[in-house]
Amino acid sequence: MTLRERIRDWSQPLYFLGQNPLTLAGTAITTSTALTTIAFWFYEIFLPGPPHPYIGILFFLIFPGLFVFGLLLIPLGIWLRRRTLRVRGTLPMTFPPVDLHLPVVWRTLEWVALATVLNLLIVGTAAYRGVEYMDTQNFCGATCHTVMQPEYTTYLNSPHSRVACVDCHIGPGAGWFVRSKVSGLRQVFAVAFHTYPHPIPSPVQNLRPAQATCEHCHWPQRFTGDKFLVNTSYKDDAKNTPQTDVFLMKVGGRTWQGSVGIHGHHLADGVRIRYISTDVERQTIPVVDYTDDHGKTTEFVSSDLKPTKEQLHQGEYRVMDCVDCHNRPTHTFDLPEDAVDKQMSVGRISTDLPYIKKEAVVVLKVKYPTREIAQRSITGEITKFYQTNYPEIDRSQRPSVQRAGEEVARIYMRNIFPDMQVTWGTHPNNLGHINSLGCFRCHDGSHTSADGQTITNDCSACHKMLATGEENPKVLTDLGLK
Repeated sequence: MTLRERIRDWSQPLYFLGQNPLTLAGTAITTSTALTTIAFWFYEIFLPGPPHPYIGILFFLIFPGLFVFGLLLIPLGIWLRRRTLRVRGTLPMTFPPVDLHLPVVWRTLEWVALATVLNLLIVGTAAYRGVEYMDTQNFCGATCHTVMQPEYTTYLNSPHSRVACVDCHIGPGAGWFVRSKVSGLRQVFAVAFHTYPHPIPSPVQNLRPAQATCEHCHWPQRFTGDKFLVNTSYKDDAKNTPQTDVFLMKVGGRTWQGSVGIHGHHLADGVRIRYISTDVERQTIPVVDYTDDHGKTTEFVSSDLKPTKEQLHQGEYRVMDCVDCHNRPTHTFDLPEDAVDKQMSVGRISTDLPYIKKEAVVVLKVKYPTREIAQRSITGEITKFYQTNYPEIDRSQRPSVQRAGEEVARIYMRNIFPDMQVTWGTHPNNLGHINSLGCFRCHDGSHTSADGQTITNDCSACHKMLATGEENPKVLTDLGLK
């Protein structure tokens, strides 16, 4: 049998059975979505720029899905027509001939073969582009606008704003990729039916270990030396008097002297610390197990918390890693005092405006019904304060007053999201111990072992204070920094 005869025998039943509404509809859907999708790809190539998140869903996810749906309708229609004719007893023994000698028939078959190849290319490309799009920051942060708005806003204002979301939340490897997409299906239904929690809970449960994500860039065992830090805050007096803290953070890792510094004692070679937390936020830690360099494990139990056996059994037993202290490495929410201090220290809020620190904190702590009302009210209240109490300042420094109001409003917009019930202090930051328990979850002086050892709460174990609350620290002058 020649090739032409084989093609004839193969094409005759398909041509006859393909004359049904379902197959023709599938052909129309496939053709239209293919042409539209390809046109969008050309548009994206020649007119680059990040697509709107909803447009991305349409062209990278929905249209490819419709394309595949249309392809499935084509054989489904053929199969259903064949079954119907067989049930009726009208399925022909010999199908109407298709004359391959006719140019129009031969060209039709050539187009079918070409379309099949193109369909395979389109499906493969669409699958790749769909997966690629689902890994973009635009998809992760902006698609589910209300749900992820707090996290996406803080991400854009973080040191990791140029790191893709998936690099930290998923990491490399097919296993975690599949796991994340399966979890994503549940999240899609939660968003669709508005069953997601308000706010999004933290920490993220079942997050990939930090060794497989954070430590691709940050290697605790190689952190050496101390970190010199200068922190300036401002009093709420008329002069916004600065007060500066200068200290050395002992962040070092492992040296020839052994494990030294914060990272050395907590995350040196091998598993060193395990703990049990009895709350989902990991703020209550009644038991800590510490393994020293010689492999000896010591259990420290809090005498203040006094957990029951049932609480310990139901609690989370966890190996300590980076995110137990750096729990907000990207999605950091400030408190009003700290946020205002930061913007004053970099000059975005003028320290020459009387009582600006005090007034900014006051208007930030007001409970506004919506973000839009808050933005208008905050700028208006700052302007009104100086117009009423310091009219000469308002006249001579009006641009500074306006910039201050706008910057204070931006602080609010970066940190408060009423729709998701995110307000000041909703998500505590464990890095430090000023605004939340942080280090004192374990270093509180009450975690004691059976042989009388206690987890230290000595300040000098982690940092050395060189100046505390000074207006003009001498150490900065001595170092030529002021």
